[in-house]
Amino acid sequence: MPRPVRCRRIGQIPAYRSFSPDDVQDADIVYLTVDEYETIRLMDAEGMNQEECAASMNVARTTVTAIYDSARKKVAEALTCGKRLFITGGCCEFAPADAPADLIMKGRGLMRIAVPYDQGEIFQHFGRTEQFKLYDIENGKVIRTQVVDTNGTGHGALAGFLQSAQADALICGGIGMGAQMALAEAGVQLYAGVTGNADQAAQAFAEGNLSYDPDAHCDHHDHHHDQDHQCGSHGCGNHGCHQE
Repeated sequence: MPRPVRCRRIGQIPAYRSFSPDDVQDADIVYLTVDEYETIRLMDAEGMNQEECAASMNVARTTVTAIYDSARKKVAEALTCGKRLFITGGCCEFAPADAPADLIMKGRGLMRIAVPYDQGEIFQHFGRTEQFKLYDIENGKVIRTQVVDTNGTGHGALAGFLQSAQADALICGGIGMGAQMALAEAGVQLYAGVTGNADQAAQAFAEGNLSYDPDAHCDHHDHHHDQDHQCGSHGCGNHGCHQE
């Protein structure tokens, strides 16, 4: 029996997942795994050496060498052959951001919902969120709320921020595909395409009658598809290791 693949620790989930040549129609796809992306981010963008990269990803240096070589070959293939580069998959674990200093920890048996928050309303651009309002739900009722600052957390790390804030789900307006995938990898369920009062949306979720649009994106979040989905009927993936 082969030895199980050790999960690679990811410090920042990619905010952008797809890169395509403008002058090629229906380009073939090269799939870059998230851990391959992480080696490029750490060594080429952050300037780490292989030993530092290995420590950050919690794997052996020889493993980093193999991942990095594979990543560079895939990037070269996409650039030289005019192919689309798509980042997804890999055997990864997500390193969450630091929890807010004033965070009230979630109690046992509660569900915590996060909402991008701006003066009582649902802020419509997830990637630029400065505050989340957190709602703790029990037996169909909101029993506690708190507002936490993101403290400048960037677009690619907001999923980790929500994970550290113990959020089980996110209610939001527009959200990009990269952020959607990041939330799925962080184990946060997504309910997008919601507008209006944040408290009312959270209460509707608690009661099981929140209407939302799973196809909402930042570039067209005002154009809904008139689809009403009941809470709990649409999951967005699980957090944890998976084989390639």
